[in-house]
Amino acid sequence: MDWDKLRIFHAVADAGSLTHAGDTLHLSQSAVSRQIRALEESLNTTLFHRHARGLILTEQGELLFDATKSMNRRLEAASARIRDSEEEVFGELRVTTTTGFGTLWLAPRLPKLYEQYPDLKIDLMLEERVLDLPMREADVAIRMKEPSQADLIRKRLMSVRMRLYASPDYLEKYGTPQTLADMGQHRLICQSPNSIQVSAGATLVQHLLTQDIPHTFTVNNYFGVLQGILNKIGIGVLPDYVTEDFPDLVRVLPDLESGEVPVFLAYPEELRQSKRISAFRDFVQDEIFAHRRRIRDASAAE
Repeated sequence: MDWDKLRIFHAVADAGSLTHAGDTLHLSQSAVSRQIRALEESLNTTLFHRHARGLILTEQGELLFDATKSMNRRLEAASARIRDSEEEVFGELRVTTTTGFGTLWLAPRLPKLYEQYPDLKIDLMLEERVLDLPMREADVAIRMKEPSQADLIRKRLMSVRMRLYASPDYLEKYGTPQTLADMGQHRLICQSPNSIQVSAGATLVQHLLTQDIPHTFTVNNYFGVLQGILNKIGIGVLPDYVTEDFPDLVRVLPDLESGEVPVFLAYPEELRQSKRISAFRDFVQDEIFAHRRRIRDASAAE
């Protein structure tokens, strides 16, 4: 098969459109169309169904797209390894994690990483959806559960629990609940039970909502919950790691917390030798160790 035609086929299958593929490849729509027709003739098969709304892969097209995706993934991995210098850390590193952890814990610490490696380019992708690392949707992930995908190197970083917090000004104005039943006098800020979130957090929220809390404010990530708490909307459910960077938060009902949530760092086996991965992994681990130490020191001082 002609490698160039396969490259064009992959772009068209990925985009689902001759026009969009042409834009990506910097080719005209007619040039892309000619290459696809030539590939179909060489294979003596039809690769796409043509519809008014775009192109849909045939069964034979799906088979070929699976092959080109695998080829593309291997080429990206080889390119990543080639780009890694033997002594220096530079280039793009695609990191995925949840919106809450990324905005509230990781992003505020990244200046330290850039001080060490100014030529490193972080592409931070924040979403609750679990990206496919073996398919190279990202290079490294920090997730609130152990990854189930195969061929991943994984390391447990720490454990997190969801707890109730409020601002001092809110508690001064509205009072501090002493029992779970007292939460009925306050507005609960939390993620919607229907939003994508760790099961331990959802379970805690569901337990709280059994207490007949008439007023709620729901957000689809913990950054929004924190903003609601800081702006005195009510009492909110947050992961415990936020307290280090927001020490004025007051824990409410200290006997109430979620189950333990494990935090894992994972990356593909094929990137084991990547200097960028190693630099990021070591940085995160060092920050986690420092985080734990500060928490222990603070607890000992109380």
